[in-house]
Amino acid sequence: MSAEIICVGTELLLGDILNTNVQFLAKELASLGIPHFYQTVVGDNFTRLQNVIKIASQRASILVFTGGLGPTPDDLTTETIAQVFETPLVEHPEIIRDISQKLAAQGRTMADNNRKQALLPKGAGILPNPSGTAPGLLWQPRPNLTLITFPGVPSEMKRMWRETAVSYLKSQGWGKEIIYSRMLYFRGIRESDLSAKLAHFFELSNPTVAPYTSLGEVRLRISAKTRSKTEAIALIEPITQKIKKIAGLDYYGSDDDTLALVVGNLLRQAGETASVAESCTGGGLGAMFTTVPGSSDYFIGGIIAYKNQVKIDLLGVNSKDLEQSGAVSEVVAQQMSLGVKKRLGTSWGISITGIAGPGEGTEIKPVGLVYVGLADNQGRVESFKCQFGAIHDRDTIRFLSSYAALDRLRRRLLLNN
Repeated sequence: MSAEIICVGTELLLGDILNTNVQFLAKELASLGIPHFYQTVVGDNFTRLQNVIKIASQRASILVFTGGLGPTPDDLTTETIAQVFETPLVEHPEIIRDISQKLAAQGRTMADNNRKQALLPKGAGILPNPSGTAPGLLWQPRPNLTLITFPGVPSEMKRMWRETAVSYLKSQGWGKEIIYSRMLYFRGIRESDLSAKLAHFFELSNPTVAPYTSLGEVRLRISAKTRSKTEAIALIEPITQKIKKIAGLDYYGSDDDTLALVVGNLLRQAGETASVAESCTGGGLGAMFTTVPGSSDYFIGGIIAYKNQVKIDLLGVNSKDLEQSGAVSEVVAQQMSLGVKKRLGTSWGISITGIAGPGEGTEIKPVGLVYVGLADNQGRVESFKCQFGAIHDRDTIRFLSSYAALDRLRRRLLLNN
Protein backbone atom coordinates (compact mmCIF):
# COMPACT_ATOMS: atom_id res chain seq x y z
CA MET A 1 0.00 0.00 0.00
CA SER A 2 1.80 3.11 -1.21
CA ALA A 3 1.28 6.45 -2.92
CA GLU A 4 2.59 7.85 -6.17
CA ILE A 5 2.88 11.55 -6.97
CA ILE A 6 2.12 12.52 -10.57
CA CYS A 7 2.98 16.09 -11.60
CA VAL A 8 1.44 17.22 -14.88
CA GLY A 9 2.85 20.08 -16.95
CA THR A 10 5.20 20.52 -19.87
CA GLU A 11 6.65 23.59 -18.14
CA LEU A 12 8.06 21.25 -15.46
CA LEU A 13 9.81 19.12 -18.06
CA LEU A 14 11.30 22.21 -19.70
CA GLY A 15 12.61 23.49 -16.39
CA ASP A 16 10.62 26.72 -16.60
CA ILE A 17 9.12 26.12 -13.16
CA LEU A 18 10.78 24.61 -10.07
CA ASN A 19 8.67 21.67 -8.91
CA THR A 20 8.24 22.49 -5.22
CA ASN A 21 4.91 20.67 -5.07
CA VAL A 22 6.50 17.25 -5.09
CA GLN A 23 8.76 18.06 -2.14
CA PHE A 24 5.83 19.34 -0.09
CA LEU A 25 3.66 16.32 -0.89
CA ALA A 26 6.47 13.85 -0.17
CA LYS A 27 6.95 15.29 3.31
CA GLU A 28 3.21 15.36 3.94
CA LEU A 29 2.78 11.74 2.90
CA ALA A 30 5.60 10.77 5.25
CA SER A 31 3.93 12.63 8.11
CA LEU A 32 0.88 10.43 7.57
CA GLY A 33 2.96 7.28 7.46
CA ILE A 34 2.15 6.75 3.78
CA PRO A 35 5.14 5.33 1.89
CA HIS A 36 5.67 6.39 -1.69
CA PHE A 37 8.15 4.86 -4.08
CA TYR A 38 7.61 6.75 -7.33
CA GLN A 39 7.33 10.35 -8.49
CA THR A 40 6.40 10.97 -12.10
CA VAL A 41 6.49 14.18 -14.13
CA VAL A 42 4.60 14.10 -17.43
CA GLY A 43 3.86 16.78 -20.00
CA ASP A 44 0.48 18.01 -21.19
CA ASN A 45 -0.09 15.11 -23.54
CA PHE A 46 -3.13 12.84 -23.39
CA THR A 47 -1.46 9.61 -24.51
CA ARG A 48 1.57 9.95 -22.22
CA LEU A 49 -0.55 10.95 -19.25
CA GLN A 50 -2.87 8.04 -19.93
CA ASN A 51 0.08 5.62 -19.89
CA VAL A 52 1.41 7.12 -16.68
CA ILE A 53 -1.95 6.68 -14.93
CA LYS A 54 -2.30 3.07 -16.10
CA ILE A 55 1.17 2.17 -14.83
CA ALA A 56 0.82 4.05 -11.54
CA SER A 57 -2.58 2.54 -10.77
CA GLN A 58 -1.03 -0.93 -10.91
CA ARG A 59 1.74 -0.19 -8.39
CA ALA A 60 0.22 2.31 -5.95
CA SER A 61 -3.00 2.56 -3.95
CA ILE A 62 -3.04 6.37 -3.77
CA LEU A 63 -2.38 8.57 -6.82
CA VAL A 64 -1.81 12.23 -6.02
CA PHE A 65 -1.91 14.57 -9.05
CA THR A 66 -0.84 18.20 -9.34
CA GLY A 67 -1.44 20.35 -12.41
CA GLY A 68 -3.62 20.12 -15.47
CA LEU A 69 -6.88 21.32 -13.86
CA GLY A 70 -7.15 24.68 -15.61
CA PRO A 71 -9.65 25.82 -18.25
CA THR A 72 -7.41 25.65 -21.32
CA PRO A 73 -7.21 22.83 -23.91
CA ASP A 74 -3.85 21.61 -22.60
CA ASP A 75 -5.28 21.03 -19.10
CA LEU A 76 -5.96 17.31 -19.48
CA THR A 77 -5.75 15.70 -16.06
CA THR A 78 -9.44 15.26 -15.21
CA GLU A 79 -10.61 14.11 -18.63
CA THR A 80 -7.69 11.71 -18.98
CA ILE A 81 -8.47 10.15 -15.62
CA ALA A 82 -12.09 9.72 -16.67
CA GLN A 83 -11.12 8.01 -19.91
CA VAL A 84 -8.60 5.68 -18.28
CA PHE A 85 -11.29 4.41 -15.92
CA GLU A 86 -13.98 4.53 -18.62
CA THR A 87 -16.22 6.86 -16.63
CA PRO A 88 -18.28 9.75 -18.07
CA LEU A 89 -17.72 13.33 -16.96
CA VAL A 90 -20.54 15.03 -15.08
CA GLU A 91 -20.99 18.79 -14.71
CA HIS A 92 -21.37 20.10 -11.15
CA PRO A 93 -23.53 23.28 -10.90
CA GLU A 94 -22.08 24.06 -7.46
CA ILE A 95 -18.60 24.34 -9.00
CA ILE A 96 -19.90 26.71 -11.68
CA ARG A 97 -21.46 28.90 -8.99
CA ASP A 98 -18.24 28.93 -7.01
CA ILE A 99 -16.16 29.92 -10.04
CA SER A 100 -18.67 32.63 -11.03
CA GLN A 101 -18.65 34.14 -7.54
CA LYS A 102 -14.87 34.20 -7.32
CA LEU A 103 -14.50 35.84 -10.72
CA ALA A 104 -17.28 38.35 -9.96
CA ALA A 105 -15.43 39.38 -6.80
CA GLN A 106 -12.53 40.31 -9.10
CA GLY A 107 -14.82 42.24 -11.45
CA ARG A 108 -14.72 39.50 -14.07
CA THR A 109 -17.27 37.24 -15.69
CA MET A 110 -16.91 33.51 -16.18
CA ALA A 111 -15.81 32.47 -19.67
CA ASP A 112 -17.24 29.42 -21.38
CA ASN A 113 -14.01 27.50 -21.04
CA ASN A 114 -14.26 27.74 -17.23
CA ARG A 115 -17.17 25.29 -17.41
CA LYS A 116 -14.58 22.64 -18.15
CA GLN A 117 -13.40 22.94 -14.55
CA ALA A 118 -16.86 21.87 -13.32
CA LEU A 119 -16.57 18.47 -15.00
CA LEU A 120 -15.63 15.51 -12.80
CA PRO A 121 -15.87 11.76 -13.37
CA LYS A 122 -19.22 10.36 -12.32
CA GLY A 123 -19.06 9.33 -8.66
CA ALA A 124 -16.02 11.50 -7.83
CA GLY A 125 -16.18 13.85 -4.87
CA ILE A 126 -15.24 17.51 -5.06
CA LEU A 127 -12.00 18.65 -3.44
CA PRO A 128 -12.79 22.34 -2.76
CA ASN A 129 -10.34 25.05 -3.77
CA PRO A 130 -10.90 28.03 -1.43
CA SER A 131 -8.33 30.19 -3.23
CA GLY A 132 -8.67 29.51 -6.96
CA THR A 133 -11.09 28.42 -9.64
CA ALA A 134 -9.76 24.88 -10.15
CA PRO A 135 -11.28 22.34 -7.74
CA GLY A 136 -9.77 18.92 -7.37
CA LEU A 137 -11.37 15.54 -6.98
CA LEU A 138 -11.44 12.73 -4.43
CA TRP A 139 -12.31 9.44 -6.05
CA GLN A 140 -12.06 5.70 -5.66
CA PRO A 141 -12.59 4.37 -9.20
CA ARG A 142 -12.10 0.82 -7.92
CA PRO A 143 -11.45 -0.88 -4.57
CA ASN A 144 -8.07 -0.10 -3.00
CA LEU A 145 -7.32 2.80 -5.33
CA THR A 146 -7.76 6.45 -4.35
CA LEU A 147 -7.20 9.40 -6.68
CA ILE A 148 -6.67 12.96 -5.43
CA THR A 149 -6.09 15.89 -7.80
CA PHE A 150 -4.78 19.38 -7.11
CA PRO A 151 -4.05 22.44 -9.24
CA GLY A 152 -0.40 23.16 -9.91
CA VAL A 153 -0.37 26.50 -8.06
CA PRO A 154 1.57 25.69 -4.85
CA SER A 155 -0.38 27.98 -2.51
CA GLU A 156 -3.70 26.55 -3.69
CA MET A 157 -2.46 22.96 -3.55
CA LYS A 158 -1.09 23.30 -0.01
CA ARG A 159 -4.27 24.81 1.37
CA MET A 160 -6.44 22.15 -0.28
CA TRP A 161 -4.19 19.43 1.08
CA ARG A 162 -4.28 20.72 4.64
CA GLU A 163 -7.94 21.68 4.77
CA THR A 164 -9.50 18.67 3.03
CA ALA A 165 -7.15 15.95 1.77
CA VAL A 166 -5.51 15.14 5.11
CA SER A 167 -8.81 14.58 6.92
CA TYR A 168 -10.07 12.53 3.97
CA LEU A 169 -7.04 10.24 4.03
CA LYS A 170 -7.32 9.82 7.78
CA SER A 171 -10.97 8.87 7.36
CA GLN A 172 -9.77 6.11 5.03
CA GLY A 173 -7.55 4.68 7.75
CA TRP A 174 -4.28 6.43 6.89
CA GLY A 175 -2.31 8.52 9.37
CA LYS A 176 -2.17 5.98 12.20
CA GLU A 177 1.59 5.88 11.80
CA ILE A 178 4.13 8.48 10.78
CA ILE A 179 7.49 8.37 9.04
CA TYR A 180 9.87 10.67 10.91
CA SER A 181 13.38 11.41 9.71
CA ARG A 182 16.52 13.05 11.01
CA MET A 183 19.29 14.22 8.67
CA LEU A 184 22.92 14.12 9.81
CA TYR A 185 25.63 16.19 8.08
CA PHE A 186 29.32 15.35 7.61
CA ARG A 187 32.33 17.26 6.26
CA GLY A 188 35.81 16.15 5.31
CA ILE A 189 34.98 12.53 4.48
CA ARG A 190 33.87 10.92 1.23
CA GLU A 191 30.55 9.10 0.99
CA SER A 192 32.32 5.81 0.23
CA ASP A 193 34.57 6.11 3.28
CA LEU A 194 31.72 7.05 5.59
CA SER A 195 29.58 4.23 4.19
CA ALA A 196 32.36 1.72 4.85
CA LYS A 197 32.53 2.81 8.48
CA LEU A 198 28.78 2.64 8.94
CA ALA A 199 27.92 -0.35 6.71
CA HIS A 200 26.18 -2.32 9.45
CA PHE A 201 23.71 0.51 10.06
CA PHE A 202 22.41 0.25 6.50
CA GLU A 203 21.02 -3.21 7.28
CA LEU A 204 18.55 -1.86 9.86
CA SER A 205 14.84 -2.06 9.00
CA ASN A 206 13.33 0.39 11.52
CA PRO A 207 14.88 2.88 11.73
CA THR A 208 16.54 2.84 8.33
CA VAL A 209 19.81 4.61 7.52
CA ALA A 210 20.71 5.86 4.04
CA PRO A 211 23.63 8.02 2.76
CA TYR A 212 23.43 10.91 0.31
CA THR A 213 26.06 13.07 -1.34
CA SER A 214 25.56 16.82 -1.45
CA LEU A 215 27.91 19.54 -2.67
CA GLY A 216 30.74 19.81 -0.17
CA GLU A 217 29.36 17.29 2.32
CA VAL A 218 27.79 13.90 2.96
CA ARG A 219 24.35 13.39 4.51
CA LEU A 220 22.77 10.48 6.32
CA ARG A 221 19.02 10.15 6.69
CA ILE A 222 17.72 8.13 9.62
CA SER A 223 14.00 7.33 9.31
CA ALA A 224 11.63 5.55 11.66
CA LYS A 225 8.02 4.49 11.14
CA THR A 226 6.06 4.62 14.39
CA ARG A 227 2.79 5.77 15.91
CA SER A 228 4.21 9.10 17.11
CA LYS A 229 7.14 11.46 16.77
CA THR A 230 8.15 10.68 20.35
CA GLU A 231 8.43 6.97 19.58
CA ALA A 232 10.36 7.73 16.39
CA ILE A 233 12.89 9.89 18.22
CA ALA A 234 13.35 7.15 20.80
CA LEU A 235 14.34 4.77 17.99
CA ILE A 236 16.49 7.28 16.11
CA GLU A 237 18.43 8.84 18.99
CA PRO A 238 20.57 5.79 19.98
CA ILE A 239 21.54 5.24 16.33
CA THR A 240 22.41 8.93 15.99
CA GLN A 241 24.72 8.83 18.99
CA LYS A 242 26.52 5.72 17.75
CA ILE A 243 27.06 7.26 14.31
CA LYS A 244 28.32 10.53 15.78
CA LYS A 245 30.83 8.64 17.92
CA ILE A 246 32.15 6.73 14.90
CA ALA A 247 32.31 9.82 12.68
CA GLY A 248 34.05 12.03 15.23
CA LEU A 249 34.96 15.49 13.93
CA ASP A 250 33.59 14.65 10.49
CA TYR A 251 30.07 15.03 11.89
CA TYR A 252 29.03 18.67 12.18
CA GLY A 253 25.26 18.90 12.68
CA SER A 254 21.76 17.67 11.97
CA ASP A 255 18.38 18.73 10.59
CA ASP A 256 18.21 22.56 10.51
CA ASP A 257 21.91 23.04 11.30
CA THR A 258 24.13 24.71 8.75
CA LEU A 259 27.91 24.77 8.88
CA ALA A 260 27.82 28.55 9.38
CA LEU A 261 25.35 28.19 12.25
CA VAL A 262 27.46 25.53 13.96
CA VAL A 263 30.65 27.59 13.64
CA GLY A 264 28.84 30.68 14.87
CA ASN A 265 27.56 28.88 17.94
CA LEU A 266 31.07 27.63 18.74
CA LEU A 267 32.51 31.15 18.46
CA ARG A 268 29.70 32.56 20.62
CA GLN A 269 30.16 29.88 23.27
CA ALA A 270 33.89 30.61 23.38
CA GLY A 271 33.30 34.37 23.48
CA GLU A 272 35.54 34.77 20.43
CA THR A 273 35.39 36.59 17.10
CA ALA A 274 36.44 35.94 13.52
CA SER A 275 37.38 37.94 10.43
CA VAL A 276 38.14 36.89 6.86
CA ALA A 277 40.61 37.80 4.13
CA GLU A 278 39.47 36.59 0.72
CA SER A 279 40.99 36.59 -2.72
CA CYS A 280 39.43 34.11 -5.17
CA THR A 281 36.18 33.75 -3.21
CA GLY A 282 35.50 37.49 -3.37
CA GLY A 283 33.44 37.63 -0.16
CA GLY A 284 31.86 34.17 -0.32
CA LEU A 285 33.16 33.14 3.10
CA GLY A 286 31.94 36.34 4.68
CA ALA A 287 28.55 35.79 3.05
CA MET A 288 28.34 32.33 4.63
CA PHE A 289 28.99 33.78 8.07
CA THR A 290 26.29 36.40 7.66
CA THR A 291 23.54 33.96 6.61
CA VAL A 292 23.04 33.44 10.35
CA PRO A 293 20.92 36.03 12.17
CA GLY A 294 22.92 37.69 14.94
CA SER A 295 26.26 36.77 13.38
CA SER A 296 27.54 40.28 14.18
CA ASP A 297 28.08 38.94 17.70
CA TYR A 298 31.13 37.03 16.50
CA PHE A 299 31.80 37.91 12.85
CA ILE A 300 33.49 41.31 12.66
CA GLY A 301 34.08 41.69 8.94
CA GLY A 302 36.50 40.99 6.16
CA ILE A 303 38.86 42.28 3.50
CA ILE A 304 38.51 41.25 -0.14
CA ALA A 305 42.11 41.37 -1.32
CA TYR A 306 41.82 40.41 -4.96
CA LYS A 307 44.77 42.41 -6.27
CA ASN A 308 48.21 41.79 -4.83
CA GLN A 309 48.66 45.43 -3.86
CA VAL A 310 45.65 45.16 -1.55
CA LYS A 311 47.22 42.11 0.06
CA ILE A 312 50.35 44.18 0.67
CA ASP A 313 48.73 47.43 1.76
CA LEU A 314 45.85 46.17 3.92
CA LEU A 315 46.97 42.73 5.07
CA GLY A 316 50.72 43.22 5.39
CA VAL A 317 51.65 40.43 2.97
CA ASN A 318 55.36 40.53 2.15
CA SER A 319 55.90 41.67 -1.44
CA LYS A 320 58.96 39.43 -1.82
CA ASP A 321 56.92 36.38 -0.82
CA LEU A 322 54.34 37.34 -3.43
CA GLU A 323 57.04 37.58 -6.07
CA GLN A 324 58.77 34.35 -5.10
CA SER A 325 55.82 32.10 -4.17
CA GLY A 326 52.91 33.77 -5.90
CA ALA A 327 49.58 34.86 -4.48
CA VAL A 328 48.32 31.28 -4.45
CA SER A 329 50.71 29.83 -1.91
CA GLU A 330 50.96 28.59 1.64
CA VAL A 331 53.00 31.53 2.86
CA VAL A 332 50.65 34.14 1.43
CA ALA A 333 47.59 32.39 2.86
CA GLN A 334 49.22 32.43 6.29
CA GLN A 335 50.14 36.11 6.08
CA MET A 336 46.63 37.03 4.89
CA SER A 337 44.98 35.29 7.84
CA LEU A 338 47.33 36.86 10.36
CA GLY A 339 47.01 40.24 8.68
CA VAL A 340 43.21 40.36 8.85
CA LYS A 341 43.22 39.08 12.43
CA LYS A 342 45.51 41.95 13.47
CA ARG A 343 43.85 44.55 11.25
CA LEU A 344 40.33 43.87 12.57
CA GLY A 345 41.35 42.83 16.06
CA THR A 346 39.65 39.43 16.11
CA SER A 347 40.36 36.17 17.90
CA TRP A 348 40.60 34.27 14.63
CA GLY A 349 41.59 35.20 11.09
CA ILE A 350 40.72 33.02 8.10
CA SER A 351 42.03 33.53 4.58
CA ILE A 352 41.45 32.05 1.14
CA THR A 353 43.63 32.40 -1.93
CA GLY A 354 43.36 30.20 -5.00
CA ILE A 355 42.68 29.71 -8.70
CA ALA A 356 38.95 29.45 -9.41
CA GLY A 357 39.32 29.35 -13.18
CA PRO A 358 38.34 28.72 -15.80
CA GLY A 359 41.65 30.15 -17.03
CA GLU A 360 44.88 31.17 -15.32
CA GLY A 361 45.85 27.66 -14.23
CA THR A 362 49.27 26.14 -14.91
CA GLU A 363 50.73 22.68 -14.60
CA ILE A 364 52.25 23.60 -11.24
CA LYS A 365 49.25 25.58 -10.04
CA PRO A 366 46.17 24.17 -11.78
CA VAL A 367 42.62 25.46 -11.67
CA GLY A 368 41.05 24.37 -8.39
CA LEU A 369 44.20 24.83 -6.30
CA VAL A 370 43.30 26.75 -3.14
CA TYR A 371 45.12 27.57 0.09
CA VAL A 372 43.27 28.35 3.32
CA GLY A 373 45.08 30.17 6.09
CA LEU A 374 44.09 30.22 9.75
CA ALA A 375 45.47 32.47 12.47
CA ASP A 376 44.22 31.27 15.86
CA ASN A 377 43.44 32.94 19.15
CA GLN A 378 46.99 32.26 20.37
CA GLY A 379 48.63 33.98 17.41
CA ARG A 380 49.66 30.70 15.78
CA VAL A 381 49.30 30.46 12.02
CA GLU A 382 48.70 27.49 9.77
CA SER A 383 47.52 26.79 6.24
CA PHE A 384 46.22 23.85 4.30
CA LYS A 385 46.00 22.99 0.65
CA CYS A 386 42.83 22.08 -1.27
CA GLN A 387 42.71 20.72 -4.80
CA PHE A 388 39.18 20.83 -6.16
CA GLY A 389 40.19 20.19 -9.74
CA ALA A 390 39.15 21.70 -13.04
CA ILE A 391 36.14 19.37 -13.23
CA HIS A 392 34.29 21.98 -11.18
CA ASP A 393 33.17 25.32 -12.56
CA ARG A 394 34.27 28.65 -11.13
CA ASP A 395 31.28 29.14 -8.83
CA THR A 396 31.57 25.62 -7.43
CA ILE A 397 35.27 26.03 -6.68
CA ARG A 398 34.57 29.31 -4.91
CA PHE A 399 31.78 27.70 -2.87
CA LEU A 400 33.87 24.66 -1.93
CA SER A 401 36.77 26.91 -0.93
CA SER A 402 34.57 28.94 1.43
CA TYR A 403 33.02 25.79 2.84
CA ALA A 404 36.42 24.20 3.44
CA ALA A 405 37.66 27.30 5.26
CA LEU A 406 34.57 27.40 7.46
CA ASP A 407 34.98 23.73 8.32
CA ARG A 408 38.65 24.20 9.17
CA LEU A 409 37.67 26.82 11.70
CA ARG A 410 34.99 24.50 13.14
CA ARG A 411 37.50 21.71 13.71
CA ARG A 412 39.99 24.01 15.41
CA LEU A 413 37.32 25.48 17.67
CA LEU A 414 36.25 21.99 18.72
CA LEU A 415 39.82 20.91 19.38
CA ASN A 416 40.43 24.04 21.44
CA ASN A 417 37.41 23.24 23.57
